[in-house]
Amino acid sequence: MVDIQTILTDHKSKIQKVFKDNTRGGSDRNILKATASVIPDLFFDQILIDFKLNRVQVIVIMYLYRAVWCRPNLYKKHGISPLLSLSDMSENLHLEIEDIFQALRQLEEYSFIITIRSGQYFVRRFFTKDNDATYNQTYDDFEI
Repeated sequence: MVDIQTILTDHKSKIQKVFKDNTRGGSDRNILKATASVIPDLFFDQILIDFKLNRVQVIVIMYLYRAVWCRPNLYKKHGISPLLSLSDMSENLHLEIEDIFQALRQLEEYSFIITIRSGQYFVRRFFTKDNDATYNQTYDDFEI
């Protein structure tokens, strides 16, 4: 039988840890642990060059890409974002909602994303249908 102490020692907090700084007299200071998201090099080597995305478009596609492919997501195998609030997106990205709408329309024209319903998007893993085919990306019964 597992006791409560064993469970607590194995538990990993969702809150970023604060580390003790031992370099200068052992003062306590917040040192945030950096996180990273995996974005295919294809984005930097081909997509940015071929499509000439503007700043807002890059921010919006990266925001959606991270929501689908880099964070826990029940619908990842389908390439679908969790239901997002566009006003929350606007607030998180510090962008006007009109700029976000314009960027979403342009990203849809490029076929990087497809709107399923307001605030929920299909996001291609490799950004274009041709790249998905090249890298054998399928979307389990949600092929677009």
